[in-house]
Amino acid sequence: MNHPGVAVRRGRKIEGADVSTTPETAPKRGSRLPRLARRAQLLEAAQEVFVANGYHAAAMDDIADRAGVSKPVLYQHFPGKLDLYLALLDTSCDAIVASVRDALRSTEDNKERVGATIHAFYEYVANAQGAFRLVFESDLTNEPAVRERVERVTHQCAEACSEVISADAGLSKEQSMVLAVSLVGMAQVSARYWLGSENSSLAQQQAADLVASLAWRGIRGFPRTES
Repeated sequence: MNHPGVAVRRGRKIEGADVSTTPETAPKRGSRLPRLARRAQLLEAAQEVFVANGYHAAAMDDIADRAGVSKPVLYQHFPGKLDLYLALLDTSCDAIVASVRDALRSTEDNKERVGATIHAFYEYVANAQGAFRLVFESDLTNEPAVRERVERVTHQCAEACSEVISADAGLSKEQSMVLAVSLVGMAQVSARYWLGSENSSLAQQQAADLVASLAWRGIRGFPRTES
């Protein structure tokens, strides 16, 4: 479920997150930036507005103000709000997929691999300035282009995990994919639950370790085959 108007940080919620700018904090209008730098600046501003307000309540005016640019400048880079949202979603999706792949490559020990994968999701949910909401809690999943990107995250993360499972346990591609989807689902759902649990005393490390232990108890039932 999306949470428009709520910025989340571990252990507390800030109601009615203010994404307006002030003379002291707003970027200076009229300053020239290279195209890629300007695009990055606009995406950063858009992320803040979309995370705080959700897609439907966000306005291009708000994003332009947040970035300290005029609307024509914003439209030079992104023809419309959906184009901007999809570009931001692509960035967010690529980040979590890359994080999972890095976790899988970080060690040859499968117990540590499971832990690293679980921790990758917790790290993303806790430290991505709310970007995970665009991926896992979007209020625009009825839009095919958005739904395709959200589904791509699960599929690509699971595919990366399934390759390791298949190679090590000798299972078929279909069997490995079912196990991998289960692992990915456990990681992202539990991470989002942990973040939203205001009264939880579990630190991020503790929560991720707990889920990693559960996942390993299950996956180790498929012993590593000898080549």
